[in-house]
Amino acid sequence: RALVDTDGVFRLASASTGSGDGAVVEADLRLDAADSVVATLETLGVPSDDFVISQLEVVAPPPEAKARLGAGEAFAWVEVLGEARRQARPLARYFVLMAVAGVVAGLGVIKGNAILIVGAMAVSPDLLPLCSVCVGLVGRRGRLARRAFATLMLGLAVVGAAAALMTFLLDVVGILPDPLVLGAGGLSGLAVTDYSTVLIALVAGVAAMLAFETRASTAVGVAISVTTIPASAYWGVALGAGEASGAGGALLVLAVNVCLLIASGSATLEVQRRLSSR
Repeated sequence: RALVDTDGVFRLASASTGSGDGAVVEADLRLDAADSVVATLETLGVPSDDFVISQLEVVAPPPEAKARLGAGEAFAWVEVLGEARRQARPLARYFVLMAVAGVVAGLGVIKGNAILIVGAMAVSPDLLPLCSVCVGLVGRRGRLARRAFATLMLGLAVVGAAAALMTFLLDVVGILPDPLVLGAGGLSGLAVTDYSTVLIALVAGVAAMLAFETRASTAVGVAISVTTIPASAYWGVALGAGEASGAGGALLVLAVNVCLLIASGSATLEVQRRLSSR
């Protein structure tokens, strides 16, 4: 009866389990009703491992158009939270991809080749733990936020370490250009913080959070990584080449970018939650 009275729940059916000591209840619900259903089940004392909510991709008929902002795109906090929990984990695959991004971006810094840096940004999956930090902060889930932040920071450290190690090895075998000119090819801005650093990071955080909730996360992740991967690789190359001043400037750019990305991403998610609650 509680589910029947929940707005957005349709076609509810109950079937006996056969043993006579329970029943299986199934229902269709709108995505924006998922949070209400979870709250209802928790109020009734249903354990979290006794129910499953899954999202199906509707091909036809097309959903009814809505005259509000975000037409056809419902928002469910439980869905965003579930995705954040998955992406906050420090998986081996994540660190391997970050190391690959560090090597490619490091070569881009050494050669002054922006195309290589763009390629490294496409490989990097740092958008996922970054958005998970935002979800943890907005949802006041400290453990999730700390875990995701640690994953993000470790990943960026792997990028810098991979770039530093590669630079050092190239120097040992005599392949590294002598002298090495950091910032060649128009890349000097990677170690300089100015107004554009702030603006880019702020708008990138908005895009990151919106993409995290859709299938656009892979494509938008390339744009988000422009604020993290190049600076991480730059300080790694500078460290490997023994140029501490360049490493310090790039680390400052990276720190500013990460803080602003988290701030704007969290603000975006908070606005979405407030609009959804209306």
